[in-house]
Amino acid sequence: MIRRAGNSTSARILTCSPRAPKTTPEMIDIHKSNARLVEAVSVREFYEAFKEPLEMEIVAGEAGLGKMIRERSLNRPALAMVGFFTAFAAKRIQLLGAGEMAYLREQTPEKEAVIMAAILERKVPCLILSRNLAPSRTLRELANKYKTPLIRSPLKSKTFTTEATLLLEEKFAPRTHIHGTLLDIKGIGTMICGESGVGKSECALALIERGHSLVADDLTYVKRLSDRELMGSSSELSRGYMECRGLGIINIAELFGVRSVRLEKRIDLIINFTNWHQGMHEERTGLEENSVEILGLRIPAMEIPVRPGRDMARLTEVAAMVQALKRMGHDSATEFNERLIANMMQQY
Repeated sequence: MIRRAGNSTSARILTCSPRAPKTTPEMIDIHKSNARLVEAVSVREFYEAFKEPLEMEIVAGEAGLGKMIRERSLNRPALAMVGFFTAFAAKRIQLLGAGEMAYLREQTPEKEAVIMAAILERKVPCLILSRNLAPSRTLRELANKYKTPLIRSPLKSKTFTTEATLLLEEKFAPRTHIHGTLLDIKGIGTMICGESGVGKSECALALIERGHSLVADDLTYVKRLSDRELMGSSSELSRGYMECRGLGIINIAELFGVRSVRLEKRIDLIINFTNWHQGMHEERTGLEENSVEILGLRIPAMEIPVRPGRDMARLTEVAAMVQALKRMGHDSATEFNERLIANMMQQY
């Protein structure tokens, strides 16, 4: 790296050791008290929310719709039907497919009652029948007796399991909210944070005018999906609207078209705007990587000082493109550092 001091120029060798992201909690104010962990979902909530996509209908046991689903996966109770209850997942939705129902049909009504009563006594949240399989009279009576919802769907067992698991993942996703503006900049979900009045909305407006998309203005709702990524969105009430000081509330979709608004976007980068002051530290090389922890995941972060004459929209756009290159395995700072070291080694 070249360090300039007055009119003199001195060079020093930089190390190329792997860099661990540095956590900088002071860059963004995220209160842990905002985080909301969903530990259970009622069968009623599950049924009403996903009735149409999963094509479900209640057959019996409506009195138990208040029971709670405490795990996001489904369970096939085949082993439980033969009396093996070790590690039985009683907190999950129990899915009865063609195999389970065929087994029950071969039993006498008395034996079927014993088998299913042993399962229902463990207070499972509900029973789902795939392929629109018709429940026996015994099964319906037991569902009503134990107040366990009996639901059926025309979907195949594999299809129902896949779709329901994805929907439950979304329902159980940890959530929080962050004061920041989220945009989609060339495919990179970029959240702009900073103190009130620092210029977040003005920067976002300039980026939208250049063809990028707004996800949420000022307040972004965040949820963690599959323990791999954070998704950001706005509230339904404020979606597509932005507040600009001096202008008031503006409708982004009407001004710039529907392509200028996105419903949600994965958060890939956080940029914190901070007012510049004399003597503050400013990153000059890009070799130092920072990150912010949100809902247990670390997101790359950088700090850009705001000062008169700086084109914050252009800097934010370039920062997003730099992050896109890093995701593809190209790090300009590291590449230049390696070239500089190689050049210096040749000289010595």
